Amino acid sequence: MPRVREIDDDGGDPILKEVFAKEREVFGDLLNTTKVYAHCPPILRAAKQLSASIERSGLLPADLVPLVYLRVALINGCPF
Repeated sequence: MPRVREIDDDGGDPILKEVFAKEREVFGDLLNTTKVYAHCPPILRAAKQLSASIERSGLLPADLVPLVYLRVALINGCPF
């Protein structure tokens, strides 16, 4: 059980509405980290932009990125 209450309703906030819609489209639901960052929408947006820029940097081959995500999830005991 998380120590911080998770938010899964955008409450009409335009930032949350945009981020939630994109994430539900890609993953089918919201990631837990998104639900926690949703307490502060500007920080959530910045965190998503940081992740996107890391993916677009080209430092990792595109087909390796999902494997890195999976490995990190396994190390942290998080189902993915």
